[in-house]
Amino acid sequence: MTSPDLTAPVAPTRPFTRSHHGDDVADHYEWLRAKDDEVVIAHLKDENAYTHSRTAHLAGLREDIFQEMKQRTLETDLSVPTRRGNWWYYSRTVEGSQYGIHCRAPLADPDDWTPPELTADTEIDGEQVMLDGNVEAEGHEFFSLGSFDTSTDGTRLLYGVDLAGDERYTLRIRDLSTGTDLADVVPNTSAGASFSPDGRFVVYTTMDDAWRPDTVWLHEVGTDAAADQQLFHEPDERYWVGAGFTRSDKYLMIGVGSSITSEEFLVPADDLRAQPRSVWPRREGVEYESTHAVVDGEDVLYILHNDGALDFELVRVAASTPDGEREIVLPHLPGRRLLDMSAFRDWGTVAYRRDGIVRMGLLDYGTGAVRELDFDEPLYTVGASGNPEWAPPMIRLGYGSFVTPGTVYDYVVDTAELLLRKRQPVLGGFDPADYGQERVWAVTEDGVRVPVSLVWKRSFGAPGDGPRPVHLYGYGSYEHSIDPGFSIARLSLLDRGVVFAVAHVRGGGEMGRQWYEDGKLQSKRNTFTDFVAVARHLVDAGYTTPDRMVAEGGSAGGLLMGAVANLAPELFAGILADVPFVDALTTILDPSLPLTVIEWDEWGDPLHDAGVYEYMKSYTPYENVRAGVQYPRILAVTSLNDTRVLYVEPAKWVARLREVGADALLKCEMVAGHGGVSGRYNAWHQRAFELAWLLDVLGLAA
Repeated sequence: MTSPDLTAPVAPTRPFTRSHHGDDVADHYEWLRAKDDEVVIAHLKDENAYTHSRTAHLAGLREDIFQEMKQRTLETDLSVPTRRGNWWYYSRTVEGSQYGIHCRAPLADPDDWTPPELTADTEIDGEQVMLDGNVEAEGHEFFSLGSFDTSTDGTRLLYGVDLAGDERYTLRIRDLSTGTDLADVVPNTSAGASFSPDGRFVVYTTMDDAWRPDTVWLHEVGTDAAADQQLFHEPDERYWVGAGFTRSDKYLMIGVGSSITSEEFLVPADDLRAQPRSVWPRREGVEYESTHAVVDGEDVLYILHNDGALDFELVRVAASTPDGEREIVLPHLPGRRLLDMSAFRDWGTVAYRRDGIVRMGLLDYGTGAVRELDFDEPLYTVGASGNPEWAPPMIRLGYGSFVTPGTVYDYVVDTAELLLRKRQPVLGGFDPADYGQERVWAVTEDGVRVPVSLVWKRSFGAPGDGPRPVHLYGYGSYEHSIDPGFSIARLSLLDRGVVFAVAHVRGGGEMGRQWYEDGKLQSKRNTFTDFVAVARHLVDAGYTTPDRMVAEGGSAGGLLMGAVANLAPELFAGILADVPFVDALTTILDPSLPLTVIEWDEWGDPLHDAGVYEYMKSYTPYENVRAGVQYPRILAVTSLNDTRVLYVEPAKWVARLREVGADALLKCEMVAGHGGVSGRYNAWHQRAFELAWLLDVLGLAA
């Protein structure tokens, strides 16, 4: 196994004191923040070399897992075509290629809404390759698309590329008749740029020095970007900005939001230089989101909001006077968290969460009635996606569960037919019936019932029949829910007898808005104690034992991992922390760092509030590493160019853990961002590395 002569890198300590609210904290690893310092880079490379050496015995297992993922994946495949205008749009993957190929084929019949059944080995009449990610990525270690849009008339492609992983994209415009790019080049944009409906303009956003999207711009196609016009700027550092056109092509919608407050502005799509008009003036603590529809010949806005409605309600207002009379369409119903309303010409779709599961329904504009779509699995996730057209006869849905691979349906509105268009192929004899899924409940010390989702392979017996190795996952922030979803990579664990579990802890959105409220700000500790309660339940109920359980979480879920490592190290054999937010207090104290001010609504403002400072200091993982504790084995994975959670946080955390004798490893991708490496084979190798380490901790590496 591990060679006894391997020595972990030792980060030298350098004097540095952080002082706030009369509290002086010695932080001797803060020097690792100097990303451009050659000594810092050398240290990160030393950490990578040490991690490589410590895991060298897993090389065979890593390759086995990679090959399992590869062999279960139909590498040469096509997506289900989506209709827009006179074209069917789809993407291809080709065996041996890292990136997708974006294609389209002409519509044979304007009345045909049935997507063609494409196969990889047949020639497609009129197929046009719009963008081949493999060609664009040549010569670059990282490649990511942040914007991808075609003009309404189908003649041009707008795309944005990030070649570093820092989520700053360069926009370009391609003439699809010739395949050549225009002279237009717009650097340093955010993701999500789009053409105006008439194709004359591009609307995009840029970021400030703290990586906050703050400004909306108008670029006229064929002109120099230096002449672009600023349409909107948000000076308040607590708010981010986004922009996009309504499906009806009637308005440009500019959205401004923090995690607790939002405001939207309308701009006529045929007069983009007009002054943006506020839908509802912002009020602290009120969130809303609007969409344009036409009902009985009148322009209206459907607005989803939480003004006096914790789990949100849906109202309808006149588009000309949106701050006027509100007609309640879907009233606030505690326990039914309204998530989204999307408008089409003849009807709308609504998404909501009830009993921890996302539901989809069709909204009748005339009656306000909702027709809920039924699915027969106890755990699943569903959502509308890929619906650019204003007046389709059907709605495209994405569906999946822990045991059902990703599935594409078209739901025919008039007949209520659910048409299966495609289910993700899983090769190698996969049978969903070989796997089980269920939801159980853990109870915290204060009597709160926390849902826990389980998935396992039936041939190893049901969970609870005897202790089994368990992979316990958690997140618990930003009202983000971990919904049941299929994973080919996860099969490599399940097929070795591991039970995968998700702890749906407070701070997430699984059980409604209150579930989120009870896991943020001064209630953040509930997120951590919920996870510990779930782990204890799995042990006490006989599902597993501490020496057979590994926990995993990423980003804010990495904060969760660091916190539970301090709270209950005895419950876990290992902890996998991906891009972990483990030095949260240091970050949230510095408003010059990316996204810090925006984050104050989520975590509190420790810079100006001594109470928040004291509370955050009590749980921040880096602050609370303890001597004399037997920590579980820890693997922290990060990326040098991550702008959301800087590499320095896990680097400092691992150095501090080593001080107290913990077995901690750091793996830093030197050319990657918050989402890790780019390219599907690279991503599979990265996940195989993590899963091999996890199986080693569980004693299943042989």
